[in-house]
Amino acid sequence: MMAVGVTVVIIGGGIDLSVASTATFSAMAAVTVMQLLAGATFSDGDTVQPAWITAAGCGAAILTGLMIGTAHAWMVTALQIPPFIATLGTLVGLRSFARALCNTLTKAYKGAPSSQFNIDDPFFSFLYDNVLIAARWRRGFWVAVGLVVWFLMSRTITGRHVYALGGNEQATRLSGVRTQNVKWFMYCVSSMLSAVAGIFYVAFATNINTETLAGGKELNAIAAAVVGGCSLQGGLGTILGTILGTLFLQAVVDAVYRIVKTDSATYEGLIVGIVVVLAVTLGQLRQSSGKQQELLGGWLGICAIPVLSASAATLVGMTASPGSGAAAGITCLLLLIALKVVEMRHSAG
Repeated sequence: MMAVGVTVVIIGGGIDLSVASTATFSAMAAVTVMQLLAGATFSDGDTVQPAWITAAGCGAAILTGLMIGTAHAWMVTALQIPPFIATLGTLVGLRSFARALCNTLTKAYKGAPSSQFNIDDPFFSFLYDNVLIAARWRRGFWVAVGLVVWFLMSRTITGRHVYALGGNEQATRLSGVRTQNVKWFMYCVSSMLSAVAGIFYVAFATNINTETLAGGKELNAIAAAVVGGCSLQGGLGTILGTILGTLFLQAVVDAVYRIVKTDSATYEGLIVGIVVVLAVTLGQLRQSSGKQQELLGGWLGICAIPVLSASAATLVGMTASPGSGAAAGITCLLLLIALKVVEMRHSAG
């Protein structure tokens, strides 16, 4: 869900680093509204009555996402803050805000402040106990949202304006497009989908840990978009590509779990980082096809050879055996040296 929203922002030439924090804060906003409306029954595990209270909590989360997206668009357009800095600030600030809100709520209703809020409502417990049903629901909803966003981006004027904005903002503005409105659309879509993701996190985990909820998932969302063909320079990318990129990343992480026979979460960040670097590198090579470009050019390329070899040896040594790590390091070193020799001969010729 977060990856689909981030894709819209990246296509428009921006970036949203706060999707995970937005999900956390929006989920906390939903729980806060439900707690305030339901009172003690929400904490005691009784069914929240009437049912509109749960709907009000979900609506509050989505409204919170809309407000966060509006704030991002205002900072980027009115204050002229670079999107990286604006969303980096909310990346840190929203999670801290969510933690403070959780401390206040738990102190008022449970007697002691805590950064974690346990949800005893039977609706969320049902989703947690019936994982298969919840998983099918999440995937179906994800595909439906992906189709809606795909239609907006490929079949509407607003979507075409997003592509034009990412390709050349100055030319788009001079052609009469209200770029401020387009940016508001981009960031609101991203934040609202992040809010929906926060609701699903709550339904799956039946609790909110404001310190760890969706932690690090902003990198996964951006990685899925990049692997799916989005250019970080803007103007390129598709929703379908992001969906395929998400499935690919998850398949890679699951494959590591089956091969290494260990907790895949331990290596998930490392895997995602490597995949992102490779995807961006291949994209740059594809864009510069026909031009002379060296991967190991200059003295920096020479210095990178032992660094890459040592990294390969360490990674294989941790996941397999020290002997396998040494062999992988030596193999990588020889291959990189051979590549450097080929590039030197090609540039000399």
